[in-house]
Amino acid sequence: MTPAEIHEMFVRFSELNPAPKTELEYRTPYELLVAVILSAQATDVGVNKATRRLFPVANTPAAMLALGEERLKRYIATIGLFNAKAANVIAMSRLLLERHGGEVPRDRESLEALPGVGRKTANVVLNTAFGESTIAVDTHISRVANRTGLAPGKNVREVEDRLLEAVPAAFRQDAHHWLILHGRYVCKARKPDCPGCIVRDLCRFPDKTV
Repeated sequence: MTPAEIHEMFVRFSELNPAPKTELEYRTPYELLVAVILSAQATDVGVNKATRRLFPVANTPAAMLALGEERLKRYIATIGLFNAKAANVIAMSRLLLERHGGEVPRDRESLEALPGVGRKTANVVLNTAFGESTIAVDTHISRVANRTGLAPGKNVREVEDRLLEAVPAAFRQDAHHWLILHGRYVCKARKPDCPGCIVRDLCRFPDKTV
């Protein structure tokens, strides 16, 4: 896509949804961090169902440690990979208390040093909790970036780097949310809703549905 087309793409996204937000439910940076860790290979809907029960009981690192790994598993047992995720959440909470006074750090290096936190999770927290202009690339965003011709890349890091170059600065803060929602509800994996897509005339995808 040309720079002019990319600019028009994000103008349309912003007009359709001026204040996009994550679909994960959270009230604090710690709740967001836990929710994002739990969301790996799981749906936001499934995570929200679990955290609605979990967060009233444990929504701080100290409370999570007091809950313990085995009891935490009972709250998140409906989520895929819950055993590993429970271990990571407990270990992450312990490190937050030991290294950061129980607060979620605002820098990438410290975030990525936490158990269960990779680049994508760090990007989500930096963007959504702290207002950084990062773009977390998941399967939805990678698909949209490649299909449309917005920022083609062979892997998520390549797509992320190209998105940071391609997306105009004015739209970078919200780009992650617009693209993930577009991929989740319009530019779907199996059958994209091309007739209902607001950027179909800009998109380079050759096999548009009719």
